[in-house]
Amino acid sequence: MNRRPRPMPSRFMVCIMSGARTTPAVFLLCCCALALGLGSGSLEHREAKHYIAAVYEHRSVLSPNPLELTSRQEALELMKQNLDIYEQQVMAAAQKGVQIIVFPEDGIHGFNFTRTSIYPFLDFMPSPRLVRWNPCLEPFRFNDTEVLQRLSCMAIKGQMFLVANLGTKQPCLRSDPRCPDDGRYQFNTDVVFSHNGTLVARYRKHNLYFEAAFDTPAHADLVTFDTPFAGQFGMFTCFDILFFEPAIQLLRDSKVKHIVYPTAWMNQLPLLAAIEIQKAFATAFGVSVLAANIHHPTLGMTGSGIHTPLKSFWYHDMDNPEGHLIIAQVATNPLGLVGIENATSETDPSHSKFLKILAGDLSCEKDAQEVHCEEAAKWDMNAPPTFHSEMMYDNFTLVPVWGKEGYVQACSNGLCCHLLYERPTLSEELYALGVFDGLHTVHGTYYIQVCALVKCGGLGFDTCGQEISEAQGLFDFHLWGNFSTSYIFPLFLTSGMTLDTPDQLGWENDHYFLRKSGLSSGLVTAALYGRLYERD
Repeated sequence: MNRRPRPMPSRFMVCIMSGARTTPAVFLLCCCALALGLGSGSLEHREAKHYIAAVYEHRSVLSPNPLELTSRQEALELMKQNLDIYEQQVMAAAQKGVQIIVFPEDGIHGFNFTRTSIYPFLDFMPSPRLVRWNPCLEPFRFNDTEVLQRLSCMAIKGQMFLVANLGTKQPCLRSDPRCPDDGRYQFNTDVVFSHNGTLVARYRKHNLYFEAAFDTPAHADLVTFDTPFAGQFGMFTCFDILFFEPAIQLLRDSKVKHIVYPTAWMNQLPLLAAIEIQKAFATAFGVSVLAANIHHPTLGMTGSGIHTPLKSFWYHDMDNPEGHLIIAQVATNPLGLVGIENATSETDPSHSKFLKILAGDLSCEKDAQEVHCEEAAKWDMNAPPTFHSEMMYDNFTLVPVWGKEGYVQACSNGLCCHLLYERPTLSEELYALGVFDGLHTVHGTYYIQVCALVKCGGLGFDTCGQEISEAQGLFDFHLWGNFSTSYIFPLFLTSGMTLDTPDQLGWENDHYFLRKSGLSSGLVTAALYGRLYERD
């Protein structure tokens, strides 16, 4: 679970994306795609086979006193209320032909427990690798498995694969040096049931987010499961998405093209909104992500979606108190952004200028704030000031982005970020280009390199990095940097908590770039979010 203290303020073709903010409709949408031509980040044709997926953003019934110890029976009664809602959603999804459904992290038992107070909510969890078990058909095989039994029966009733998250327990021996003093392990666990109710996979969360009730497994689970409709899926939970193990290791070591992702994520703008990071992961690694978030708007917790590299069907709603079901048709072999070096036509003036800048062909006068080029003498020649502002609890170095067109850069440590931009119209808003290259140490410790074009909260420099969700500014731009990592997430958020897709992503002359033109709504954030896992 990812709970941060500050809640945030309240195509059909390839690059078209569909989402919902307030209408509680169920989507049944095709993920068709057309090739857009050659180029770094262009589309390539693949066989158009599909499956139907669903994710449910659930407003869980929570324990009124999560710190107090209760009985197993009382815990089961509370969890039954959430499981009843799950079953309703399974049956609604079954009517639409859904083949796999994903439910969120903490959706059944809730959160804010202690290690002791969560114990009555835990099911015993045998390993699916060691035991073949159908809890619905074999309910008396193991004690304390009522939740697993109910989920198994749901999968049978809906005739679909079912992914859910629950708390589990596993006894351990005193001879085990890692065995806790109470003689058991407690895990934040995802489970997968096949359409016939068999338990086929179990994943225990590795990167806990201030979850004192749970233990970390000795080794990261690298879990995949096979389906008859889309091949191999991978699985991890919430905060795991930011770390090498298991998320990246899973993709490196398997043929996974689809990820199921239960999460309980509190949004934090401008760089880590739930739908923003979900979509970025799908785009960066060329996979589909079926992401189910918990729905508690008062805690800033909303944002679920079915994401492919080129489009998304998402839900984000800070006003509606109810849960929401998303259904979409997903390609079994998702179309991705594929890099083809130097294939973009240099007749495009903007891209031609970008390539010349990288090649050093423009005559430029450089200073710490801006790069002035003879070919672009019409740009504002007054160097904008460098300033610092806090963004996501990190001290970013920024430069303002002024005027209708220009080229600016900002540097921090070894990372230099560059922005080449044109604006169809000017708005009365302040935008800035920010850079950070260092160890993030608040609510988690991990090393990041970030180039970010962001809308500031106001007109003052000290408002840059604030959490905002509405914007009017339109840009056609190239954003790039000399990253030291190949693990780069393209974050792209537009006004009203909507998503967009880059026109191009790729490497040119040892710089990673993002290109976009023709925004349909105002830009909130466009960022390249690099992770240097080895420096964590």
